Amino acid sequence: MNMFDLTGRVAIITGGNGGIGLGIAQALASSGCNVAIWGRNVEKNQSAAARMAEGPGKAATFICDVSDPASVKEAMKATLDAFGRVDGCFANAGIGGGGRRAFIDRTEEEWRAMFATNLDGVFHVFQAVARHMTERATSGDPFGRLVATSSLASLFGTARNEHYAATKAAINALCRALAVELARFGVTANAILPGWIKSDMTAGIMANDKFVANVMPRIPLRRFGEPSDFAGIAVYLMSNASSYHTADCFVIDGGYTAF
Repeated sequence: MNMFDLTGRVAIITGGNGGIGLGIAQALASSGCNVAIWGRNVEKNQSAAARMAEGPGKAATFICDVSDPASVKEAMKATLDAFGRVDGCFANAGIGGGGRRAFIDRTEEEWRAMFATNLDGVFHVFQAVARHMTERATSGDPFGRLVATSSLASLFGTARNEHYAATKAAINALCRALAVELARFGVTANAILPGWIKSDMTAGIMANDKFVANVMPRIPLRRFGEPSDFAGIAVYLMSNASSYHTADCFVIDGGYTAF
Protein backbone atom coordinates (compact mmCIF):
# COMPACT_ATOMS: atom_id res chain seq x y z
CA MET A 1 0.00 0.00 0.00
CA ASN A 2 2.86 2.37 0.75
CA MET A 3 5.07 1.51 -2.21
CA PHE A 4 4.09 4.80 -3.91
CA ASP A 5 4.61 8.15 -2.21
CA LEU A 6 1.63 10.42 -2.89
CA THR A 7 2.72 13.21 -0.55
CA GLY A 8 1.32 16.52 -1.76
CA ARG A 9 -1.27 14.94 -4.04
CA VAL A 10 -4.98 15.63 -3.52
CA ALA A 11 -7.77 13.21 -4.40
CA ILE A 12 -11.54 13.61 -4.31
CA ILE A 13 -13.56 10.57 -3.26
CA THR A 14 -17.31 10.66 -3.93
CA GLY A 15 -19.29 8.29 -1.78
CA GLY A 16 -16.15 7.89 0.31
CA ASN A 17 -17.81 7.37 3.68
CA GLY A 18 -18.41 3.63 3.48
CA GLY A 19 -17.56 0.35 1.74
CA ILE A 20 -15.30 0.61 -1.28
CA GLY A 21 -15.03 4.39 -1.15
CA LEU A 22 -13.78 4.38 2.42
CA GLY A 23 -11.23 1.69 1.60
CA ILE A 24 -9.90 3.81 -1.27
CA ALA A 25 -9.83 6.94 0.90
CA GLN A 26 -7.89 5.21 3.68
CA ALA A 27 -5.40 3.68 1.24
CA LEU A 28 -4.66 7.03 -0.37
CA ALA A 29 -4.37 8.85 2.96
CA SER A 30 -1.97 6.23 4.32
CA SER A 31 0.23 6.85 1.26
CA GLY A 32 0.45 10.56 2.02
CA CYS A 33 -2.35 11.74 -0.27
CA ASN A 34 -4.72 14.45 0.96
CA VAL A 35 -8.32 13.27 0.61
CA ALA A 36 -11.47 15.30 0.03
CA ILE A 37 -14.56 13.22 0.86
CA TRP A 38 -17.68 14.34 -1.00
CA GLY A 39 -21.08 13.11 0.17
CA ARG A 40 -24.52 14.12 1.38
CA ASN A 41 -24.32 12.56 4.85
CA VAL A 42 -22.46 14.91 7.21
CA GLU A 43 -22.16 12.40 10.05
CA LYS A 44 -20.79 9.61 7.84
CA ASN A 45 -18.39 11.98 6.11
CA GLN A 46 -16.96 13.18 9.40
CA SER A 47 -16.71 9.64 10.75
CA ALA A 48 -14.74 8.60 7.66
CA ALA A 49 -12.38 11.56 8.01
CA ALA A 50 -11.82 10.74 11.68
CA ARG A 51 -10.54 7.27 10.73
CA MET A 52 -7.75 8.91 8.74
CA ALA A 53 -6.79 11.51 11.33
CA GLU A 54 -3.57 9.75 12.32
CA GLY A 55 -2.31 9.11 8.81
CA PRO A 56 0.20 11.27 6.89
CA GLY A 57 -2.49 12.50 4.50
CA LYS A 58 -4.99 15.13 5.55
CA ALA A 59 -8.70 14.32 5.16
CA ALA A 60 -11.49 16.88 4.82
CA THR A 61 -15.21 16.50 4.15
CA PHE A 62 -17.48 18.47 1.84
CA ILE A 63 -21.23 18.26 1.45
CA CYS A 64 -22.09 17.38 -2.14
CA ASP A 65 -24.96 15.89 -4.11
CA VAL A 66 -23.10 14.59 -7.16
CA SER A 67 -26.27 14.54 -9.25
CA ASP A 68 -26.65 18.32 -8.79
CA PRO A 69 -24.26 20.43 -10.93
CA ALA A 70 -24.57 23.43 -8.59
CA SER A 71 -23.67 21.29 -5.57
CA VAL A 72 -20.66 19.84 -7.42
CA LYS A 73 -19.49 23.34 -8.35
CA GLU A 74 -19.68 24.46 -4.70
CA ALA A 75 -17.84 21.37 -3.45
CA MET A 76 -15.13 21.82 -6.08
CA LYS A 77 -14.59 25.44 -5.04
CA ALA A 78 -14.47 24.49 -1.36
CA THR A 79 -11.96 21.71 -2.08
CA LEU A 80 -9.68 24.05 -4.04
CA ASP A 81 -9.95 26.65 -1.27
CA ALA A 82 -8.86 24.01 1.24
CA PHE A 83 -6.14 22.20 -0.72
CA GLY A 84 -5.22 24.49 -3.62
CA ARG A 85 -5.33 21.72 -6.23
CA VAL A 86 -6.92 18.40 -7.18
CA ASP A 87 -4.81 15.61 -8.69
CA GLY A 88 -7.28 12.76 -8.80
CA CYS A 89 -10.95 11.89 -8.54
CA PHE A 90 -12.47 8.55 -7.59
CA ALA A 91 -16.16 8.64 -8.53
CA ASN A 92 -17.72 5.99 -6.33
CA ALA A 93 -21.20 7.34 -5.59
CA GLY A 94 -24.21 5.58 -7.08
CA ILE A 95 -26.88 2.97 -6.52
CA GLY A 96 -27.14 -0.61 -7.65
CA GLY A 97 -29.84 -3.05 -8.56
CA GLY A 98 -33.17 -1.30 -8.44
CA GLY A 99 -35.47 -4.27 -8.08
CA ARG A 100 -36.14 -7.45 -9.98
CA ARG A 101 -38.84 -6.38 -12.45
CA ALA A 102 -38.40 -7.07 -16.14
CA PHE A 103 -37.09 -4.40 -18.50
CA ILE A 104 -40.40 -4.12 -20.36
CA ASP A 105 -42.16 -3.26 -17.08
CA ARG A 106 -39.85 -0.39 -16.15
CA THR A 107 -41.12 3.16 -16.05
CA GLU A 108 -39.41 6.15 -17.63
CA GLU A 109 -39.02 7.65 -14.15
CA GLU A 110 -37.08 4.60 -12.97
CA TRP A 111 -34.86 4.73 -16.03
CA ARG A 112 -34.07 8.41 -15.57
CA ALA A 113 -33.52 8.05 -11.81
CA MET A 114 -30.94 5.28 -12.33
CA PHE A 115 -29.06 7.32 -14.92
CA ALA A 116 -29.19 10.47 -12.79
CA THR A 117 -27.67 8.72 -9.79
CA ASN A 118 -25.11 6.49 -11.49
CA LEU A 119 -24.08 8.24 -14.68
CA ASP A 120 -24.93 11.92 -14.27
CA GLY A 121 -22.98 12.07 -11.01
CA VAL A 122 -19.82 10.79 -12.69
CA PHE A 123 -20.32 13.23 -15.57
CA HIS A 124 -20.76 16.30 -13.33
CA VAL A 125 -17.85 15.45 -11.03
CA PHE A 126 -15.44 14.41 -13.78
CA GLN A 127 -16.27 17.51 -15.81
CA ALA A 128 -15.53 19.84 -12.88
CA VAL A 129 -12.30 18.05 -12.01
CA ALA A 130 -11.14 17.73 -15.65
CA ARG A 131 -11.59 21.46 -16.22
CA HIS A 132 -9.30 22.15 -13.27
CA MET A 133 -6.74 19.59 -14.45
CA THR A 134 -6.60 20.86 -18.02
CA GLU A 135 -6.27 24.47 -16.85
CA ARG A 136 -3.40 23.42 -14.62
CA ALA A 137 -1.80 21.50 -17.47
CA THR A 138 -1.75 24.58 -19.70
CA SER A 139 0.18 26.30 -16.91
CA GLY A 140 2.88 23.62 -17.01
CA ASP A 141 1.55 21.08 -14.50
CA PRO A 142 0.24 18.14 -16.57
CA PHE A 143 -1.07 15.54 -14.12
CA GLY A 144 -4.50 14.13 -13.45
CA ARG A 145 -6.23 10.87 -12.58
CA LEU A 146 -9.92 10.11 -13.18
CA VAL A 147 -11.21 6.77 -11.86
CA ALA A 148 -14.82 5.57 -11.79
CA THR A 149 -16.14 2.59 -9.87
CA SER A 150 -18.17 0.52 -12.29
CA SER A 151 -19.63 -2.99 -12.05
CA LEU A 152 -19.15 -6.45 -13.48
CA ALA A 153 -22.69 -5.99 -14.80
CA SER A 154 -21.23 -3.59 -17.36
CA LEU A 155 -19.30 -6.46 -18.93
CA PHE A 156 -21.58 -9.44 -18.42
CA GLY A 157 -25.08 -7.98 -18.08
CA THR A 158 -27.46 -8.70 -15.24
CA ALA A 159 -30.78 -10.46 -14.90
CA ARG A 160 -33.63 -7.95 -14.56
CA ASN A 161 -31.35 -5.05 -13.74
CA GLU A 162 -30.73 -4.07 -17.34
CA HIS A 163 -30.89 -0.32 -16.79
CA TYR A 164 -28.31 -0.61 -14.00
CA ALA A 165 -25.97 -2.52 -16.35
CA ALA A 166 -26.54 0.14 -19.01
CA THR A 167 -25.43 2.97 -16.71
CA LYS A 168 -22.29 1.13 -15.69
CA ALA A 169 -21.43 0.26 -19.29
CA ALA A 170 -21.85 3.94 -20.13
CA ILE A 171 -19.38 4.84 -17.38
CA ASN A 172 -16.82 2.45 -18.89
CA ALA A 173 -17.34 4.03 -22.30
CA LEU A 174 -17.02 7.52 -20.81
CA CYS A 175 -13.66 6.61 -19.26
CA ARG A 176 -12.37 5.29 -22.58
CA ALA A 177 -13.47 8.45 -24.39
CA LEU A 178 -11.94 10.70 -21.73
CA ALA A 179 -8.68 8.76 -21.93
CA VAL A 180 -8.35 9.80 -25.57
CA GLU A 181 -9.52 13.39 -25.12
CA LEU A 182 -7.44 14.19 -22.03
CA ALA A 183 -4.22 12.32 -22.80
CA ARG A 184 -2.48 15.44 -24.12
CA PHE A 185 -3.04 17.07 -20.72
CA GLY A 186 -1.37 14.22 -18.84
CA VAL A 187 -4.73 13.05 -17.50
CA THR A 188 -5.59 9.33 -17.38
CA ALA A 189 -9.05 7.76 -17.07
CA ASN A 190 -9.89 4.28 -15.81
CA ALA A 191 -12.77 2.23 -14.47
CA ILE A 192 -12.42 -0.31 -11.69
CA LEU A 193 -14.93 -3.12 -11.29
CA PRO A 194 -15.50 -4.89 -7.98
CA GLY A 195 -16.30 -8.57 -7.96
CA TRP A 196 -18.01 -9.59 -4.76
CA ILE A 197 -17.04 -6.96 -2.20
CA LYS A 198 -17.97 -6.85 1.47
CA SER A 199 -19.98 -3.77 2.38
CA ASP A 200 -23.08 -2.77 4.26
CA MET A 201 -25.04 -3.41 1.05
CA THR A 202 -23.88 -7.05 0.79
CA ALA A 203 -23.87 -7.90 4.49
CA GLY A 204 -27.11 -9.88 4.32
CA ILE A 205 -26.24 -11.99 1.30
CA MET A 206 -24.29 -14.61 3.20
CA ALA A 207 -27.38 -15.29 5.32
CA ASN A 208 -29.07 -16.68 2.19
CA ASP A 209 -28.45 -20.45 2.18
CA LYS A 210 -29.28 -20.76 -1.53
CA PHE A 211 -26.74 -18.08 -2.37
CA VAL A 212 -24.05 -19.81 -0.34
CA ALA A 213 -24.82 -23.18 -1.92
CA ASN A 214 -25.33 -22.12 -5.54
CA VAL A 215 -23.38 -18.92 -6.12
CA MET A 216 -20.39 -18.93 -3.79
CA PRO A 217 -18.75 -21.97 -5.49
CA ARG A 218 -18.65 -19.97 -8.75
CA ILE A 219 -16.96 -16.91 -7.25
CA PRO A 220 -13.19 -16.77 -7.90
CA LEU A 221 -11.35 -17.71 -4.70
CA ARG A 222 -14.80 -18.43 -3.19
CA ARG A 223 -14.78 -15.38 -0.99
CA PHE A 224 -15.99 -11.81 -0.78
CA GLY A 225 -13.26 -9.30 -1.46
CA GLU A 226 -12.55 -6.70 1.20
CA PRO A 227 -12.79 -2.96 0.45
CA SER A 228 -9.06 -2.88 1.16
CA ASP A 229 -8.55 -5.01 -1.97
CA PHE A 230 -8.98 -1.75 -3.85
CA ALA A 231 -6.11 -0.15 -1.95
CA GLY A 232 -3.28 -1.26 -4.21
CA ILE A 233 -4.96 -0.35 -7.47
CA ALA A 234 -6.21 3.00 -6.15
CA VAL A 235 -2.76 4.04 -4.99
CA TYR A 236 -1.17 2.76 -8.20
CA LEU A 237 -3.59 4.67 -10.42
CA MET A 238 -2.83 7.89 -8.50
CA SER A 239 0.91 7.42 -8.81
CA ASN A 240 3.39 8.53 -11.46
CA ALA A 241 3.81 4.87 -12.38
CA SER A 242 0.38 4.86 -14.03
CA SER A 243 1.07 7.78 -16.36
CA TYR A 244 0.25 5.73 -19.46
CA HIS A 245 -2.11 3.18 -17.95
CA THR A 246 -5.47 4.45 -19.06
CA ALA A 247 -8.88 3.38 -20.38
CA ASP A 248 -8.66 -0.09 -18.84
CA CYS A 249 -11.22 -1.80 -16.66
CA PHE A 250 -9.66 -3.49 -13.65
CA VAL A 251 -11.73 -6.40 -12.34
CA ILE A 252 -10.88 -6.96 -8.70
CA ASP A 253 -11.59 -10.05 -6.62
CA GLY A 254 -8.52 -10.82 -4.59
CA GLY A 255 -6.30 -9.96 -7.55
CA TYR A 256 -6.14 -7.56 -10.47
CA THR A 257 -7.01 -8.26 -14.08
CA ALA A 258 -6.84 -5.58 -16.75
CA PHE A 259 -9.17 -5.79 -19.76
